[in-house]
Amino acid sequence: MEPNKAQPKSNFSWKLESSSSSFLTQQPPKPVRHSSDQTQQVKPRRTQSPIAMTRIETYEDFVKVHGLLLAASGLPQSLHRQLFQKLLSESFDGGSHFQIEPTEDGRQRRLVLTSDSMPEHSDVFLIDHAWTFRLSDAYKQLMEVPGLAERMAAIMCVDADLNSDSEEDRLSEGNAKRCVLEVLENEITEANGNVRWLELEDLDIDDETLSSLDLSTKCPGLFALSLCGNKLQNVEVVVQEVTKFKNLRALWLNNNPVVQNCGDELADKVLRELPNLEIYNSKFTSNYGEWALGFCGGVYDKENPGSVDQPDNKLKQVTDLDLSNRCIHNLFNKAFTPLQLPCLSYLNIRGNPLEETAVGDLLQLLRNFPSLQSLEVDIPGPLGESAVQILESLPNLSVLNGVNASKIFETEKDVVDSGLQPRLPEWTADEPLTDRVINAMWLYLMTYRLADEEKIDETSVLYVMDELGSALRHSDEPNFRVAPFLFMPEGTLASAVSFSILWPIQNVQKGYECTRDYLFGIGEDKQRSARLTAWFNTPENYFVREYEKHQRSLKSKNLTSLTLDSCPTRSLHRSETSALRVYTDIPQVEELLTRPEFVITTDLRDAEIIWTCTQVDEDMKKATGITDNQYINQFPFEACIVMKHHLAETIQKAHGSPEWLQPTYNLETHLSQLIGDYCVRKRDGLNNLWILKPWNMARTIDTTVTGNISAIIRLMETGPKICQKYIEHPALFQGRKFDIRYIVLVRSMNPLEIFISDTFWVRLANNQYSLDQHSLFEYETHFTVMNYRGTLNHKNTSEFVREFELEHRVNWLDIHSRVKKMIRSVFEAAAQVHPEMHSTTSRAMYGVDVMLDSSFQPKLLEVTYCPDCGRACKYDMEAIVGDKEVVRGRDFYNYVFGCLFLNETTHVSPL
Repeated sequence: MEPNKAQPKSNFSWKLESSSSSFLTQQPPKPVRHSSDQTQQVKPRRTQSPIAMTRIETYEDFVKVHGLLLAASGLPQSLHRQLFQKLLSESFDGGSHFQIEPTEDGRQRRLVLTSDSMPEHSDVFLIDHAWTFRLSDAYKQLMEVPGLAERMAAIMCVDADLNSDSEEDRLSEGNAKRCVLEVLENEITEANGNVRWLELEDLDIDDETLSSLDLSTKCPGLFALSLCGNKLQNVEVVVQEVTKFKNLRALWLNNNPVVQNCGDELADKVLRELPNLEIYNSKFTSNYGEWALGFCGGVYDKENPGSVDQPDNKLKQVTDLDLSNRCIHNLFNKAFTPLQLPCLSYLNIRGNPLEETAVGDLLQLLRNFPSLQSLEVDIPGPLGESAVQILESLPNLSVLNGVNASKIFETEKDVVDSGLQPRLPEWTADEPLTDRVINAMWLYLMTYRLADEEKIDETSVLYVMDELGSALRHSDEPNFRVAPFLFMPEGTLASAVSFSILWPIQNVQKGYECTRDYLFGIGEDKQRSARLTAWFNTPENYFVREYEKHQRSLKSKNLTSLTLDSCPTRSLHRSETSALRVYTDIPQVEELLTRPEFVITTDLRDAEIIWTCTQVDEDMKKATGITDNQYINQFPFEACIVMKHHLAETIQKAHGSPEWLQPTYNLETHLSQLIGDYCVRKRDGLNNLWILKPWNMARTIDTTVTGNISAIIRLMETGPKICQKYIEHPALFQGRKFDIRYIVLVRSMNPLEIFISDTFWVRLANNQYSLDQHSLFEYETHFTVMNYRGTLNHKNTSEFVREFELEHRVNWLDIHSRVKKMIRSVFEAAAQVHPEMHSTTSRAMYGVDVMLDSSFQPKLLEVTYCPDCGRACKYDMEAIVGDKEVVRGRDFYNYVFGCLFLNETTHVSPL
C-alpha cells in the first residue's frame, strides 16, 4: 500500500543501445544476512532411476565417452575427475555448502554460500532435474503426475497463498466491523485525539461501514487517509465521506471496487470537492506542492503528517526525492525549485509523462539545482532519447539511471538503466496450481536438444532444475556457472541421465549470494538486453519507441508497378515423336505423370526436366553434373518466400503491413519491436496471443501458441523463429479451425506468369476451437495438419464449400477472388524485391496455405516448396471455379506439367 510501500529492486544494472540493448551488473553480489526462521537447507530430490554402472568404471572410460560433452559444458579440466566421482557415487552435497532463502517478499528464492569460502574452480556440484518434459506434454504431466504440480509451485514460489487463511476466512462479516473500530480506537488513542494520518487498509470496509464510522467527527484534522484494499463500491457514499476532510492532502482508495468500476467519475468528484488534495491514489494531482514533494522526500509521514500552519522551509534539507510514477504532467511548480530544494542531490522522475513542458525547459530547470548529482529518468523519455546527450546537457550529473557518467561516455550507450525489478508471476487466489506453474515456468526453464550421428531431435527437451539450481538468480557478472550434462553410464545415449553441473567461477565468501548468467554466451549481437525482458521489467518506453519506428517504416512501403523485362516463356515440347525426359525422386510424379509428352528417366544427366524434393544448389550441380540447360522445379533464391522469416521480410519490404499478413517479427533481428508491440497491445487491452514458428520447419514442428512474453523470448532458445500475431478469431467450420492449401504454379518471374490450380483442399482441426489456456497445448485444437499427427479426417472440397456457404451465408467465389489477389501480391513482392529469382530454366510448384478470419478475409500462413500433394492425387474433386468439371486426382501431375512445360491452362487459372 502507498503509505507503507516498500518495493524491492533487483541488484542489476542494464544498458540499452538505440538499436539493441545491453545490461550489465555494476557491482559484485553482496553478502546476505541470514535469518534462521526464513531459510531452508537444500535437500536434493531425485526423479530418475539409480544409475546402473555396467560399462563405465574408470575415469579414463568416462573421459573417452563424455569428452565432447565435457568440452561443451565448459567445466575446467581440473574438475573432470571430481565430477566423475560425484556421478559415480550420486553425490548431491550442495546442502553442505549452500542455503536457500526467500526474497522479494517470498516470491523468489536466492542461493547463499554457507561455507567459509569457495575459491574459483575449487569444486563442482550435481544438480538434479526436478522436471524434464516436451512442451506439448507439460500441462498433461502437471495434471497426471502425483505431486509434480505441488513441487513445481513451491520451486517457482506460486504457492504462497495456499497454506494461509484468506482474509475473507479470517474476518467474518460480524467481526470485521469490530476489527475496524479497534484499529480506529487505537489510532485515536495514539494520536491523543488529534489524528492527522489514518490508515484503515484491508479491513473489509464496505459502504455501510464507512458511513457508520463517522470519521469526520472523530478525526476532523486529517491530512492523509488510506482506505486501500477494502470493499467500497458506491461513488456517492465514498465522495460524501471523504470530502468532509477539507484539509486532506493525500487520499488512497487503491484496490477498491469503486476505483476499478467508476475510477474517472470518482476522481472528478473527489478532486472538485477537495482543492487542497495533492496526492490521489498514489498519483500527484494538478494541485501538488510542498506537501506532496515532502511526502516523497521523507519529510511527511505518519509520525510527522504536517499541519495547516506548517513553516515554508520543510524541503530545505531534502537530499533524495523519488517522484517516480506519480503521473506528473508539469514539473514546473512553485515548490519544486532550487530555492526550495537547495540540497537536492538525487532525483527520480521515471514513469511521468511530463508532456506539458518542452525538453529544453526541463533541462534548464534541472541545471539550476546546484547539488543535483544523480538523476533517474526514462530513456527515451521527457529529456530525450540519448543518455550521452542528457549528460552533456546536465554536466553536473555524476550518475544517470544508476550508472556512472564516465562509464556512459566511455561506452557511448544511448539508453542506460539500473535496478531492474524482477518479472514476478501473477495469479489469482482461485487459480489452479497447474495454471500458475504453466505461467511461471518460463522464468525457470532450461533446454537442450538430443542428437546422435544420424539425426537431431525435432523438438527440444525442457527441464526445471531442483530446488538448489532454481534458486540461482541472474547476474551479468555471476560467481557461478551452470551447464547441462548427460551422463551415459553404459556409454550409450539410451542409458543417459540428465543433470546440471554447478561450479564457482569467482572466489566467493560466506554469506554472498550465488548467481549465474541466464544468458551465458549471448551478447548484444544476439539481443541480450532485450532478451532479459523474459526475467525483468525492462523499460517499456524504449521498446514502444522501437515498435513505433518499425511501424512508420512499414507504412512508408508501397509496391510500385512492376517494370519487368519482356521474356515470355515457351513450350518445351517441340516434337511429336520425342517425349521430354523427366528425372524425379518423388514417387507420386513417377507413378502419375502418364502423358505421352513426358517419359521418366533414371539418369539425372540425361533428363531435360529435373523434378526433385532436394535443394539444387551450385554444389549439387557440380557433384551430379546438372547443367544450366536442364529445367529444374525450383527458382534461385526462392528462400525469400519458402522460409518464413524471409517471406515476411519480402512482403514487408514490398507492401509494408498488408491486411492479409498478420504482424510478424523475426525474433533474431526484431525482438525489441515485438516487445514494443506486445506492450502497446497490453496497454490498450488488446488480444496478445502469438504463434511462434521455426524459420524452416514443416508440419508445425516446434510451433507454439502463447500469450506469455517470457515464453516468447525463452522459446528463442530452441531455435530461430518468427513470432506472428495469432488469428484469435478465425472463420470456423462447424466450430473447428481450418486452413486451405492452394497450389500455385510459376512459369516465370519475369514477366510474372503464375497460375492457381483448380484443385485445393481444406485441412480441418479435430477438436472444437477454443481460446481456453489449457487448449493451447492441444495440437488437435489449434493446428490443422493431421497427416503426421492426430487423426486425419478428409473433407471433400466441394462438399466443404457448399456446407461453408450455408453455415456462414457467404459466396465462396468472393472469398476465392480475394485469395487470388493476395497470392498474386505475394509473388509480385518476390519479383520486385528479389529480381535475382528469375531464371529461364526454372519452373516450380508451391503450396500456399491460407486461413480466413471471422470476416472471411484471407490471411497468409506460409509458402511451401515441393508441397505434399497426396490429397490432390488421391481424391477426385468437383472444380469450384471455371467449368466446374470433375478433376481426377490421378491426373493432377499431368495438368501441372502441362501448365508448366507445355503452356496449357487445363484446370488452372492465371493470376
